Amino acid sequence: MFLRNDHQLEFAGGASGASFAPRAFGRAAAPEPGAIDRARHRAAAIDWVPDLGSDIGSRDWWRGLLTCTTLCAATWMLAPSFRPLIGVVPAPLAGSEWDEARAQGIAPLGLGAGTGRRMAAGDLVRPLAEAPERPSVDLSATLGDGDAFDRVLERAGVGRTDAAVAAALLSGAVPLSAIQPGTRIQLTLGRRPSRTMPRPLDRLALRARFDLNVSIDRSAGGLAMTRAPIAIDRTPLRVQGLVGGGLYRAARAAGAPAKAVEAYLRAIATRFSIGRDIGADDRFDLIVEQDRAATGEVRLGRLLFAGLDQGSRRTQLVRFAPEGATVGDSTGGGAGNDQWFDANGRFERRGFMGLPVAGRISSGFGFRAHPILGFLRMHKGLDIAAPHGAPIHAAEAGVVRFAGRNAGYGNFIKLAHPSALESGYGHLSRIAVSPGDRVARGQVIGYVGSTGMSTGPHLHWEVWRGGRPVNPRSISFDQVTALSGDKLRAFKARVAALLNVKAGGR
Repeated sequence: MFLRNDHQLEFAGGASGASFAPRAFGRAAAPEPGAIDRARHRAAAIDWVPDLGSDIGSRDWWRGLLTCTTLCAATWMLAPSFRPLIGVVPAPLAGSEWDEARAQGIAPLGLGAGTGRRMAAGDLVRPLAEAPERPSVDLSATLGDGDAFDRVLERAGVGRTDAAVAAALLSGAVPLSAIQPGTRIQLTLGRRPSRTMPRPLDRLALRARFDLNVSIDRSAGGLAMTRAPIAIDRTPLRVQGLVGGGLYRAARAAGAPAKAVEAYLRAIATRFSIGRDIGADDRFDLIVEQDRAATGEVRLGRLLFAGLDQGSRRTQLVRFAPEGATVGDSTGGGAGNDQWFDANGRFERRGFMGLPVAGRISSGFGFRAHPILGFLRMHKGLDIAAPHGAPIHAAEAGVVRFAGRNAGYGNFIKLAHPSALESGYGHLSRIAVSPGDRVARGQVIGYVGSTGMSTGPHLHWEVWRGGRPVNPRSISFDQVTALSGDKLRAFKARVAALLNVKAGGR
């Protein structure tokens, strides 16, 4: 009979008491692993080179840092100890070798480099005591604003005698003061006998006027002047078109110069409200002075004619001098005297007197508490606050009756106007006119200040009618003037000549 347990098999009842080693069914039992094998397996499972950028402070991180430190220390301890090899230093250059290297080396000039190899003069080279001069020199000079003609030539290298002779010759063709600033002067200077003397003037050429070229040449008899007139076509420029989206833009797009369009708007504004009375279907018509030279240059002048066609209503305004001289006539009638007349020879001006200075009204006309005296007092004018030194313009053309100091008004100007009107301007910092002067409307007569009884820079403006103070904002300057006789006939001829100009004749 057999007895079984988990560890061994024994025979029951056997006398010998023998025992057998345990066996598994079909194979022998595997031996248990040793300590070395177990250590090897544990070491293989450890990560000796973890990422030191993650899990900072953990056990694996400290293990990786220890590994890195150990490897670095081992590398340093096992590094070979030998001296570095020193390169061979070339011997310094000297003499011709240094010059050759300096000529061909790449280095800044400040560090001793040269600009190339230079060849020495041979037997065929003859040294000169001084370099020869050119037989002639061509140059140009520009006439500045307020500059003298002879001084310009002298600065360019022309001798004083030749400069004076050239200026005297040129003054016989055109006044020197009439030559426009910025005019270019072409010069040719000849050979001089010695270096201590200025070069002689051989030729001078310039455009003395828009219609005149002048040249001065040296001949056997000395300097002589030659005039070369330039043909000028003085047909005015006429521009027409639809108003469309805007009068200014339409006129500029049609080819009218900016200054002429601005003058056109000012002329039309005396009869219409630009934004309210002019429609998109209206047609504008303007004529401008124009000079076309045969050499191709074009010069545009002032506006001569301003027209507006509104279908059922046609407006034609012509610039004309009331003395009888038309625009462009050099015998009289300057720009300050020109006025806009309609086609029938009538001049009209409507509107109220404008402010004589750019600013705001700080105190109106009437009774008020005086800012310095403190009691109620009649304020006979308007106070216009403006910056110190701002220009003051004459509100209307007139004659200066008084200009000087006037008690509480400080620096004061009084003007006399037509229709028994007078105007006064007080507290000025500076006066720009004198008693007896005739001033035009808009002319600068003084500058804003704070003289007299004043609390700050401003203009005190008064107006009197028949000696009695009136509110300046209530003064109207409606004026109607009609031409007659010879003036009217000259005006009609002028209108007919302008209306015959074809559009687009640039």
